[in-house]
Amino acid sequence: MAVKIRLQRHGSKKRPFYFIVVADARAPRDGKFIQKIGTYNPLTHPATVLVDRQKSLEWLNNGAQPTDTVRKILSTKGVLFLKHLLRGVDLGLFDHATAMTKFEAWHQEQESKTRARQEAAARERRQRNRPAAAPSRPIPVQVAQPEQTEQQDAPSAE
Repeated sequence: MAVKIRLQRHGSKKRPFYFIVVADARAPRDGKFIQKIGTYNPLTHPATVLVDRQKSLEWLNNGAQPTDTVRKILSTKGVLFLKHLLRGVDLGLFDHATAMTKFEAWHQEQESKTRARQEAAARERRQRNRPAAAPSRPIPVQVAQPEQTEQQDAPSAE
């Protein structure tokens, strides 16, 4: 039996929300599944993803194949990187503690990037929602009148 890690759609029309599930490849998209391992909400900016790292790593090690979208999600959450590091531990390239320090450093960097993206999106939302200032009218410029002299006031002798 082929096992896939894929998205299961929930939510209303034009408001998608997905569960990340482990399911038999023959089961329908929104049908029976073996285990739920996370959620994915593409409507938030940036998208909100919650994944149980241990469960997903266990299923990947047991041979479950992620779909393209789920592979990208697991990659951004660090599950595939962790799998790669643990494979290095199994091969004896480095110990488990070194692998975990590498992963933690990578994870902290990714979290700071995500926080920066969230703050930028919030700033953009605030700027977009700010009421537009009233259009400013141009300030009229007063042209200085030439001073009248006595010759102009006197009637001309023609």
